[in-house]
Amino acid sequence: MNLKIKVIIPAYNEQDSIGNVIKDIPKNVQEIIVISNNSTDNTKENAYNAGATVLSEDRKGYGYACLKGIEYIANQEIKPDIVVFLDGDYSDYPEQLTEIISPIINKNIDFVIGARAKYLRENGAMTPQQVFGNWLATFLMKIFFGAKFTDLGPFRAIKYNKLLALNMEDKTYGWTVEMQLKVLKHKMSYVEIPVKYRNRIGVSKVSGTIKGSIMAGIKILGWIFKYSFK
Repeated sequence: MNLKIKVIIPAYNEQDSIGNVIKDIPKNVQEIIVISNNSTDNTKENAYNAGATVLSEDRKGYGYACLKGIEYIANQEIKPDIVVFLDGDYSDYPEQLTEIISPIINKNIDFVIGARAKYLRENGAMTPQQVFGNWLATFLMKIFFGAKFTDLGPFRAIKYNKLLALNMEDKTYGWTVEMQLKVLKHKMSYVEIPVKYRNRIGVSKVSGTIKGSIMAGIKILGWIFKYSFK
């Protein structure tokens, strides 16, 4: 089965890592789309030189960047079968994309998350606030919705038609949890694949700051409670 796969990579000041990310993505991907999210370094140039399609989104926010990538795909004549989301900081192992998309190809699963399992994580790759935030969010999703998620991992794949059905809207920190909640709401099939996770190149824009961690936590919990009382 020769499925069309596109990768969306939001990137804010990832000049030192983006080339490595692009280089390690398997060759069966049709297009790698890097969205420079108001970067002030050489992220755009380095991504372009590594072979990616490069877009700009000046409104800062992870969701804004992802939405820009989706909009770009929607305007193309030939649509992909699968869209993969991946961070630009080289904390994920892009070569594991093959494992991430396998359940979609072989088992007709709608949505797959790369779960950053503790036994596969490098020491210090996730901050204590990230670990706690992931636990709390997935625990609440289990309590309220019977979900089986264990992580809000950014490395994820979804059938393109299912992605459109989610009608994603979050502009900032709530993007990942919004997607998971909507997958549950639409009763889509999903599975987690354990993935390796290493210390990122550079400083995290979210978990690396107190403000970022608090804002992300508020946004994530906001989405969960919004859906709990619908």
